[in-house]
Amino acid sequence: MIRFAIVGCGHIAKKHIEAIRSINHAELVAFCDNNPARLEEFKDTYKIKGYLSLEEMLENEPQIDAVNICVPSGLHANLAIKAASYGKHIIVEKPIALTIEDADSIIEACEKNNVKLTVVHPNRFRPAVIALKEAMDNNLFGKISHANATVRWNRNQAYYDQAAWRGTKDMDGGVLMNQAIHNLDLLLWLVGPVEEVQAYTATRLRNIEAEDVAVATLIFSNGALGVIEAASTIYPKNYEESLSIFGETGSAVIGGTTANWIKHWVFEEVDETDAVALIEKINLDPYGISGHQQIITDFVEAIQQNRSPKVTGEDGKNALKLVLAIYEASERKKPVKLKHL
Repeated sequence: MIRFAIVGCGHIAKKHIEAIRSINHAELVAFCDNNPARLEEFKDTYKIKGYLSLEEMLENEPQIDAVNICVPSGLHANLAIKAASYGKHIIVEKPIALTIEDADSIIEACEKNNVKLTVVHPNRFRPAVIALKEAMDNNLFGKISHANATVRWNRNQAYYDQAAWRGTKDMDGGVLMNQAIHNLDLLLWLVGPVEEVQAYTATRLRNIEAEDVAVATLIFSNGALGVIEAASTIYPKNYEESLSIFGETGSAVIGGTTANWIKHWVFEEVDETDAVALIEKINLDPYGISGHQQIITDFVEAIQQNRSPKVTGEDGKNALKLVLAIYEASERKKPVKLKHL
């Protein structure tokens, strides 16, 4: 049995609680939050021990094996490093951190204390994404010409006004760091490392510090080109999340309001009947098992089997590096090489 504790009793913590309670060999034993009212609400709802600080929780609950970091992004590093120093395995919500220095500090703390680390990028476990990864691994695309990642969603002003930290550069970031980073993780996972970025970002419609719209062009290390479009300004609600890959012998697009459906699937080596059958199969259950449940299930197994999780700290850092490169390219108004980050 792997015993979990959660830091931060906000909206995302509820997904972690639901996932942990649905997994064999996983048990939720405690959570902590520095907001007394929110802590009491969670204690009453979930009937689990609650504490006002991470240190108090770890001192009083030595049986904890793993800690899930579910606080604003700017707080990830301090809390993850503290939990790792107690010998606890770490699950950290996306993004891993807001700076490369903080990401490195988390990774180093986990390595130093010989504990596992995973970052919550659950979209890798979507059925359509798994099919896309298999197509890539089987070289069905041949030589890649280009790839597109698009997030056209709505986060209205009321969303940002829920808490003072939302939309700030020090605690949250904008549409790239908060919403689109999942799609960027998929882009890197599927097509490979990015060598160079040119980009523009803007804060057009929301009263926040960070960007609410961004566009970028990429050169991948394999020579393929890429395009990123991300916006939280779409009226009046979420419209599209998509990932498109085009190659010498294949083309594929997954999309929908969230990227859960196969919209286009044509490969030289795949019979049309088989392609239609795959699309129909995924359409029957496009969401599959909850991504958070799969992330935590994999983490339990990684601890039990003493192996690396499927999503590593370095994976989280790579997605962060791409976002930061987009920010820098936009600020400098010139291309940025990722190697120097």
